[in-house]
Amino acid sequence: MSTTDAKTQYVLETIASIAPADETFRGKAREQWNACAKPLGSLGVLEGMVTDLCTLEQTLTPDLGKRVAVIFCADNGVVAEGVAQTGQEVTRLVANQLAAGRSSVNRMASVVGVEVLPVDIGMLPPDDPGDVPENLRQCAVAPGTANLMHGPAMTRDQLFAAMYEGIRLVEEQNAQGAGLLIAGEMGIGNTTSSSAVAAVLLGKDPDSVTGKGAGLTDRALIKKMEVIREAIRVNHPDPAAPLEVLQTLGGFDLAGMCGLYLGGAKCGVPVLADGFPSAVAALCAARICPNALKAIFASHVSAEPAGQMVLAALGKTAPIAAGMRLGEGTGGVACVPLLDMALTVFQEAYTFEEGGIEPYKEL
Repeated sequence: MSTTDAKTQYVLETIASIAPADETFRGKAREQWNACAKPLGSLGVLEGMVTDLCTLEQTLTPDLGKRVAVIFCADNGVVAEGVAQTGQEVTRLVANQLAAGRSSVNRMASVVGVEVLPVDIGMLPPDDPGDVPENLRQCAVAPGTANLMHGPAMTRDQLFAAMYEGIRLVEEQNAQGAGLLIAGEMGIGNTTSSSAVAAVLLGKDPDSVTGKGAGLTDRALIKKMEVIREAIRVNHPDPAAPLEVLQTLGGFDLAGMCGLYLGGAKCGVPVLADGFPSAVAALCAARICPNALKAIFASHVSAEPAGQMVLAALGKTAPIAAGMRLGEGTGGVACVPLLDMALTVFQEAYTFEEGGIEPYKEL
């Protein structure tokens, strides 16, 4: 069996191995929340997230262990159509800053104890072959995707190779003590691919799901919408075939994050979805394998037009609505301390019985 065939088989076996969530601990977690001496449901979305954690990990004492933001960096051929404010060279420039610990997510992560793992899942090569930081994980499938406006963004083999890398990264990080992962991305042009995928999977007109990304003008936004409509017309992916949609319209970063969610479901590791591309990748994972939903956790509502639409399609509610649209896993990192605080209340707050207080009742 060739390496390519082996990776495809590994992904398919992973998908087949993901069992439905065992709901045993969901009721137990709710009982423990209701015993905490506070108004019922008063921590809102955070209570639901902790309950989902208990359900995923089958325990009332979930241990998040090491926290790692995995940032998939990839170039997108569609940038040639003028859908981004900058050129593709910026992807590698930012990836290098991620590896050096200087980017936005690095600074945020340093405050809350999250490790940052930047991954080259498919960037254009550097001008200088020696310009590759040691801290940039090399998992490149190809030097960027093809231009999705003229045909499939990637081959079937490339799709499975990128998904494979995401799954394997979960297994590696989990073996090293990671109990919480964040799915982040960096790639000029990836809101175009994400909007195209979202339009098909949500059954929406491209205009309704497409935003300005990193800061397009109104005229450039119109161009971006036209490109997405043409890409959908040319590739004509079947909405009922999410692998086909991801292959023809997606990016290597989306495919890598999709694998991360599938790996999380396989290993019982929660994965926080970040912004719009990250959430679109989560939607792909859920459409490919509905059982993977048990490992997907929303962190924030992206300011992109389809941010809330995608979360609604996933059936997820995010605790943060701060108008963020930076990417790099920053929203996921911002969510970590909220999750830690909720877990502390869940596990350590005094109960109604301990406080001599008559328990609240559900009305």
